[in-house]
Amino acid sequence: MNHTRYRRQVLSLGSQTRGVNAGQRRYFDRAAGITMVRVFQGDYYATSNPNEALTTTLGSCIAVCMRDPIIRFGGMNHFVLPAPSRNREDAASLAMRYGSFAIEQLINVILGEGGQRQRLEVKIFGGANIIKGMGAVGFHNADFVEEYMDRERMKVVAEHLRGSVPRKIRYWPATGLVQMRELQSKTAAEIFDQEARLQAGTIETGKVELFR
Repeated sequence: MNHTRYRRQVLSLGSQTRGVNAGQRRYFDRAAGITMVRVFQGDYYATSNPNEALTTTLGSCIAVCMRDPIIRFGGMNHFVLPAPSRNREDAASLAMRYGSFAIEQLINVILGEGGQRQRLEVKIFGGANIIKGMGAVGFHNADFVEEYMDRERMKVVAEHLRGSVPRKIRYWPATGLVQMRELQSKTAAEIFDQEARLQAGTIETGKVELFR
């Protein structure tokens, strides 16, 4: 009998998250033969379980996938904006929607499990401008995450940023495998609506590319 205990950490807005990603967090994907864990806007999930993969859908938001390949522990976050505005004070439970906090939180979780900063492998996705004429929030997010990784000298081994269509990604923290699919533009309006509501703080409490 296998008595292996896998490490897992999660921070979630819970019932505050609704919309295009609403629903049960965990589900079994029969085609992939693995448990999928949804990472909602403004949260993260980290695990060492090789039988778990993390998944999210991105418009202008950014997902940072990060792992320490030696301890085989890692996770994904999903942030909405680089940082809060100067005149805004958010509760700690909402801070994860900002990249400046969300990335450090994920780093600290991995280091807390025995990871080392110099070993971390990073893959970054998202930052699309999915609605024409609605500003360049996605590109600003992409600029931020690239500048952050460069400033902190993080090892980015794969990225797929900007563009004009949503993305769906899956990430296996134990192995580092990522699967990404660009979604049809008809889903863009739904994703934009949810992201816009989260940015405003109003949410209550194709082609496949493989990266290794």
